[in-house]
Amino acid sequence: MAIFFYICCGAASLLLLFPCLCVLRIFIGKSLGSKAYPPVKGTMFHLLRCLDSLYDYQTEVLAHNKTVRYLFFSHSEVLTADPQNIEYILKTNFANYDKGGYHQEITKDLLGDGIFAVDGQKWRHQRKVASYEFSTKMLRDLSSVVFRRNGAVLAQKISDNLEADQPMDMHELLTKYSMNTIFEVGFGLKLNILDGSNEEAIAFAKAFDESNALTFHRYVDLFWKVERFFNVGTEATLRKNIAVIDEFIYKIISSRRKQYLCHQSSYVKEDILSRFLLESEKNPETMNDRYLRDIILNFMFAGKDTTGGTLSWFIYLLCKHPLIQEKIAQEVKEIVGSCEKGQFTQFVEKLTEGALEKLQYLHAALSETLRLYPAVPLDRQCACEDDILPDGFKVKKGDGVNHVTYAMGRMKYIWGDDAEDFRPERWLHDGVFRPESAFKFPAFHAGPRTCLGKDFAYRQMKIVAALLTAFFRFNLKDPSKEVTYKTMLTLHIDQGLHVRAVHRLL
Repeated sequence: MAIFFYICCGAASLLLLFPCLCVLRIFIGKSLGSKAYPPVKGTMFHLLRCLDSLYDYQTEVLAHNKTVRYLFFSHSEVLTADPQNIEYILKTNFANYDKGGYHQEITKDLLGDGIFAVDGQKWRHQRKVASYEFSTKMLRDLSSVVFRRNGAVLAQKISDNLEADQPMDMHELLTKYSMNTIFEVGFGLKLNILDGSNEEAIAFAKAFDESNALTFHRYVDLFWKVERFFNVGTEATLRKNIAVIDEFIYKIISSRRKQYLCHQSSYVKEDILSRFLLESEKNPETMNDRYLRDIILNFMFAGKDTTGGTLSWFIYLLCKHPLIQEKIAQEVKEIVGSCEKGQFTQFVEKLTEGALEKLQYLHAALSETLRLYPAVPLDRQCACEDDILPDGFKVKKGDGVNHVTYAMGRMKYIWGDDAEDFRPERWLHDGVFRPESAFKFPAFHAGPRTCLGKDFAYRQMKIVAALLTAFFRFNLKDPSKEVTYKTMLTLHIDQGLHVRAVHRLL
C-alpha cells in the first residue's frame, strides 16, 4: 500500500509540475521587458481560445498595434499589418525569411514538399518549372476554354436548381466548379464533380477540406504530436483523410505515367502535371510519385480554394449590396451584350480577352472582395537570423513573422476610414482599375513568392462572375443569418452560402 501511495503521489506531482514547466518554457528567454521587441499580446493559448473567430480577433489587436507578438514554447509568433514590414520580409530581406522547419513539420502530412511548404532548391525548381508552364500560350488558351466551358456547366446547374426550386449552396457549387477546373487545367483530368456522380472525387474533396482545417489546428494544439503518435483525436481523423487523398492522387499519377509510357513520341504536355511528369523522367530518384503527389496537392490548394472561395465571398457581398450587383450586371450587359435565357454557352463565347479587359468595375469588385476576404488570410515566414524590422522592432532567429492579410484589409491606417466598407470604387481612377502595391494588398503574396497564377485567377473569376451576374440575381436565403468563415489555411465560408436566385430579365 505504501508503494502504491508513493506512486500516486509521484504521478500527481508530475501532473502538477507539467503545467508549471509549460508556463516557464513559454515565458523564459522571450525578452518580455524589452521595448525593442513587439509588444506581447498573449500566448498560444489566447489564440486557441479565439480559434473560431481568429482572424477577427487578430484584426482587433492589430487595429491598435501594427506589430505584436504571441509567445509559444520555443519561439515567438510576430503578427504584423505594417506594409513596410511586409515588403521587407517578402522582398527586401527575402533571404532571411523562409517557411522554416516549424511550418514544414505542421503541414508535411498534407502539403509535403510542395511549393507552398518548402524552401531552397525544391522551391526554386518547382517555381521555375511552373513559371515556364504558366507563361506558355498553350496553357493560357487551354485554361480559357476550360474556364468558359465549366462556367456554362455551373450556370446550367444553378438554372436547374432554380427551376426545381431546390436549395442552393453557392459555396459548395463554386468550390466544385473550381475543383473541376483546376484538375482539368492542372492535371488533365475531367472530374465532372458538379453533377454529383463522381463519388470518389467528392470523397477526396471532403477529405482535403477537412485536412485543411485539421492541419491549421496544429498551430495552436499543444498535444498534436502526442495525438499523432497514439493515433487518436483530430490526428486520427487527419490520418484517415490523408489516406483518402493519397489513394485518389496516386491513382491519377499512375494513370498519367501509363499514358506517357504508351505514347511518348506523341505525348502532348498541355497541363501542369504533364510538365512535371516529363521532368520526373529526367530525375526519377528525386521526382518520385510522392514528390508529384505533393506538387499536385499544392497546386490544387492554390487553384481550388482561391477562386472558389473568392467567388463565394463575391456572391455573398453582392447579396449584401444589391446596388453594386446591379451595377456589375449593367456593365456586363453594356460590354458583352446579352443572350436569351439559358444560352450560357453562347454567352461565354462572347467573353473574349478584349471583353474581359474592359470589365473594369467587375475587376475592381473582385479585388475589393479579396481585400476583405483574402483566400489566404494569414501567411507565415520564419526568421533565419536575428533581425530588425523597418518599424524598429527586433525579431529573434526562429521567430515566426506573420502578415495577416485579412486584418490588413480592414485597417483604417491602410485603407482609410471606410476600410470595412465594400466599395469597388476605391480601385478606380476615372473609371479605370488602378492596382495597389502588393505589400499593401498581399492577397496574391508578394516578392519572389508572388502567386504565378494571379492573372489566371482573375481571368477565371471574371468569366464566372460576368456569366452569373448576367443571367441571375442573387439574394441570401436568410438575410438575418450571419455568414462567417471556418478557421483553416484558406478562407472558407462556414456552413455554406445558401442563396435564392432568380432569372434576370435579359
